[in-house]
Amino acid sequence: MVNTKVTLSGWELDNPVIPASGTFNFGKEFADFYDINILGTFSFKGTTKEPKFGNPTPRIAETPMGMINSVGLQNPGIHAVIEHELPELKKIFNKKVIANISGYSVEEYVYNCQLIDKEDQVGIIEVNVSCPNVHGGGMAFGTDPKNVYEVTKAVKAVTTKPVYIKLSPNVTDIVEIAKAAEAGGADGISMINTLLGMRIDLKTKKPIIANKMGGFSGPAIFPVALRMVYQVSHAVNIPVIGMGGVSSAEDVIEMMMAGATAVQVGAANLVNPYACKEIIEDLPRVMEKYGIKDLNDIIGIA
Repeated sequence: MVNTKVTLSGWELDNPVIPASGTFNFGKEFADFYDINILGTFSFKGTTKEPKFGNPTPRIAETPMGMINSVGLQNPGIHAVIEHELPELKKIFNKKVIANISGYSVEEYVYNCQLIDKEDQVGIIEVNVSCPNVHGGGMAFGTDPKNVYEVTKAVKAVTTKPVYIKLSPNVTDIVEIAKAAEAGGADGISMINTLLGMRIDLKTKKPIIANKMGGFSGPAIFPVALRMVYQVSHAVNIPVIGMGGVSSAEDVIEMMMAGATAVQVGAANLVNPYACKEIIEDLPRVMEKYGIKDLNDIIGIA
């Protein structure tokens, strides 16, 4: 028998496999395919204060080993999530979830986090700092250590649940950003969010995506994500949830050896709705293959 249980800030998960925000919505669609209660947990759709329709179409472009998206945080807004999505989720999922929260100002982050903190169904608040700072010239919060520190500190002042800061990889020094989050009081780090990429249609001679550029995800970014998880996990004293191109049980093991305590699976869910189920079912076999009896023994072992 192998032990697949891991612990995030005092919260024990049956396994480290977590569908990433933006690739699992609020769980209903995937519950039609399998019992989603086998998951460690999942991170629900990125939520803002007001409802958002998202960016203009086309929003998706394929690449040989991944995809580019510019969906633009389409979501029903924090109040609809609390009043409708969470009660509906309770009917199909009997575990706590990770609440992915976005905002365009420190005040909006605080507002959203303060509300979601009151929900029993939420185990961790995952704060996405990849949003543009509307009061700071439009640059994403997550590219400036000072902004990351301020958002983290402000959110921690109004919450009781563990707060994990989700970092953008589109920075010069991700370790500096992670340390700023830790200094602000973060309980953990989630990383990496998508890289910035684009594709051009040779026939029209124009970018495929209406916004020209978008978030690049999929297997191609795995080595970059692994490197960043390794760097950050060895530089901070708080747990890291690793993600970026994970598509197999082997990838989960590798990400944990780099320093991740748990692992999120993103783009793979959009290619194969059974991706997380298959990874969870294959995890014990891969552990036995490599002589791993307890996942906790390999965290950061590389």
